Amino acid sequence: MSGDAAVAGLTGPANELITRLGLERHPEGGWFRRIHSAEQVVDTGHGPRARVSSIHYLLTADEPIGRLHRNRSDILHYLQGGGPVEYTLLDEHGVLRRETLGFGPGESLFLFVPGGVWKASRLIGDARHALVSEAVVPGFDFADHAFGASDLLVTYPQHADALRPLLRPD
Repeated sequence: MSGDAAVAGLTGPANELITRLGLERHPEGGWFRRIHSAEQVVDTGHGPRARVSSIHYLLTADEPIGRLHRNRSDILHYLQGGGPVEYTLLDEHGVLRRETLGFGPGESLFLFVPGGVWKASRLIGDARHALVSEAVVPGFDFADHAFGASDLLVTYPQHADALRPLLRPD
């Protein structure tokens, strides 16, 4: 992984975390590594899934945005270091809210995102990186994942300005 980090031109704590944790580029943006997948399996309406899975997820100054996406599973987010990192959340009723994980006043160290909620993350302020660990219940499967697309701008025109920069480039 250190080769990937060198190609990205990263230095300092972000590069050290990528190397130490063996992180790879994430399709949403940033870096990740699955660190746990339970051997126990549960049946879901969409097939069998691990009871729980977990990842480390890192945003860096060079990869500051986790693109808009949703999962069927509930996800618990725990800030491990760095930040602050802002999460933009859009529920099925079109309610948009923002939550900040950080170590400052009014910021949290933990965030629960229910399955089915659109979410994106981005570094804010002078943050150079944010390391977040996630627990996914039931466990993550790419079949349960969807990226946000431009049709969300039509469905939720009142939030188009907030969502547009969080979509994956075409």
